[in-house]
Amino acid sequence: MLNGKSDFSRSQTLIAEGTRIEGKLYFPGSVKIEGEVSGDINTDNVLTIGRGGKVKSNIKTKSAVISGHFTGDMHVTESVEITSTGKFFGNLIQDRAQLAIEKGGIFKGKSSVNGKS
Repeated sequence: MLNGKSDFSRSQTLIAEGTRIEGKLYFPGSVKIEGEVSGDINTDNVLTIGRGGKVKSNIKTKSAVISGHFTGDMHVTESVEITSTGKFFGNLIQDRAQLAIEKGGIFKGKSSVNGKS
């Protein structure tokens, strides 16, 4: 913290590398996962799985950025980005068809769009 300002806002959560969490999790804001998480995850904003992150979960989120490893089912209301280091294994349900996969990124599973605009 410098000059009373933090790098993370109050609505952003970081699960650090080396941290392991199991259970049913809810985040009112954005969350970045660099550690290991298993269980159900709900967030009202952006879920980011960092390069070192390993997530085995059923996720409901507004948007997602996958740079690490994800296994499970994900329901997204806006967009999903799988970066060049990202690995997505499972089912993706989107309310809007906004999926981007960078060269080198892996998507193995089923993608469907609910048809909502």
